[in-house]
Amino acid sequence: MVTEFKITGLKLIDLKVFNDARGFFTERYQHETFSHLGIPVQFVQDNHSRSLPGVIRGLHFQHHPGQGKLVSVIRGKIWDVAVDLRQGSPTYGQWQSVELSDEKGQVFWIPAGFAHGFCNVGTEPADVIYKVDVPYAPATEGGIAYNDPDLKISWPVANPIISDKDKKLSTLQEYSKKPVFFF
Repeated sequence: MVTEFKITGLKLIDLKVFNDARGFFTERYQHETFSHLGIPVQFVQDNHSRSLPGVIRGLHFQHHPGQGKLVSVIRGKIWDVAVDLRQGSPTYGQWQSVELSDEKGQVFWIPAGFAHGFCNVGTEPADVIYKVDVPYAPATEGGIAYNDPDLKISWPVANPIISDKDKKLSTLQEYSKKPVFFF
């Protein structure tokens, strides 16, 4: 099953999970299946991050070329957020959140043109795996502050742990002066 949202391009995909007494099996990604779901990309890199409870990462993006992400959780639970940065989009500046966990069997597709961030909402470390469709290019990375007052994102953590780098990210208003994504 695929859930599509008011913000065009975002997709939450339910994986087929086969459970038995030994545990479970799932195909986390299968090219032909995902192509039929409207995600016709070739992924070029897999990223893995581990975050302690209360950590917020993001909101990050990459431009020129833009980078799409297929996000999943293999351990723990996160609250994942995508913010529409496509100037001219009817949902520009709006965000969508989903909860992903190792138990739900879901992946979240975030195409290029969005800022992405997440926080660990569990009590144990969370391991996040995300496939990307273009390689990481440090010279083209950017971000929006997780606590931007214009976005009004209600992060579900009381005392977030934020990297020094993420504390210095710009606001949506600053991004709007020189946008890099267009609808």
